[in-house]
Amino acid sequence: MFNFKNREKDDYYDLFVKSATYFNKGTLMLDAVMMDYSTAEKEVKKIIDLEHKADRVNDEIIDKLNRTFITPIDREDIYSIANALDDGVDELQGTMQRIVMYKAGKGGEGAVSMTKLLIRATKEIIHGFSLLKEIRKNRDEILDTTYKISKIESEGDNVYRREIASLFENVTDPIELIKWKDIFEHLEETMDRCEKIGDLIRGVVMKYA
Repeated sequence: MFNFKNREKDDYYDLFVKSATYFNKGTLMLDAVMMDYSTAEKEVKKIIDLEHKADRVNDEIIDKLNRTFITPIDREDIYSIANALDDGVDELQGTMQRIVMYKAGKGGEGAVSMTKLLIRATKEIIHGFSLLKEIRKNRDEILDTTYKISKIESEGDNVYRREIASLFENVTDPIELIKWKDIFEHLEETMDRCEKIGDLIRGVVMKYA
């Protein structure tokens, strides 16, 4: 027998996975620019299109939330998760646009390290959301995923602190220092966003598993 409630529940989780997948795709685009600055103009156009797609998914989640009386998890959690995922893509777009506006050039080892960590974190985010359909059965695996996200974010903190210190120690051109300090700050904010999403997933598990 067709179960409408299960379909409604799965719709939310499928949309979370779709939005998280856009977040991950954005990190791959940013990584491509860090590895090869000549792709920057092309990739920034791609990420603008990606951001529009992410916005549409977010709108779909919020619209569904406004039309659904019974939700699989707290409405506030759904709203917070949807916006956090959408904000992640926005932050990636903002970082890439800064790279283009500043004519920043190829990213150094630290910038590449940050984008690689973002790729890893967003893959874990996708995995975590893919397990929520059976939250009780997958409780331990979901929590392990959120632990991995937190650990990756800690690695990102270390890279960020090291690179900011290196900028002030080694970069003599104040304009270059300002450019890359701003870029690293936005990379760090995106990494923090990943941890926030992991915390939101953990909170859902604590409530429902």
